[in-house]
Parts: sequence; structure tokens; C-alpha cells
Amino acid sequence: MANTPSTRKRARQTVRRTARNAALKASLRTAKKKINKMLTEGDMEAVKATLPATIRLMDKMVSKNILHSNSAARNKSRLMARVHKIVPDYTLPAFNPKAS
Repeated sequence: MANTPSTRKRARQTVRRTARNAALKASLRTAKKKINKMLTEGDMEAVKATLPATIRLMDKMVSKNILHSNSAARNKSRLMARVHKIVPDYTLPAFNPKAS
């Protein structure tokens, strides 16, 4: 048990951060599952709508040190490879921060 006020505060912060990180990781897993299901079904319109948001989520998690940069790069590469098998000339749309 934490004895000093600072260690109690650190324990509280750890609980909050752990919950937030777990929620973000779960949302990433769900997004990847949805995209893989769409790719399996061949629903490219849905993939085109969902893929940029999933990649932005990975990048956000990397910037917050929740996900390692190499893991994000590997996941993005694998997702794009699956997309390119179906639509070889697909490119991600340019990110417009004012639109989101």
C-alpha cells in the first residue's frame, strides 16, 4: 500500500492511465477486426471509410506511447497489403485536420 501522499497520487494516476490505455487498445483491436472482416467480405467502400480513421488511431497511440512505433508500422503495412491485394491502386486520402 502506498504510504506517502505522492505515492498515493501516483497509484491513482496509474489506475486512470491503465484504464485509458486498455480502452484505446481494445478500440484498436475492434477496428482492426472490423477492417479484416470487411476485407474478407470484399466491402471496399466500407474499408475506404474506416481505414484512415484506424491508421490515425494507431498514430495517436504511438504519440502517446501506448503502442510501439514498430508495431504500428507493422500493423499498418499488413492492413495496406491486404487492401492492395484487392485494389492495387488504392492510396490513403490526405489528412485534413479541419475536417475531423
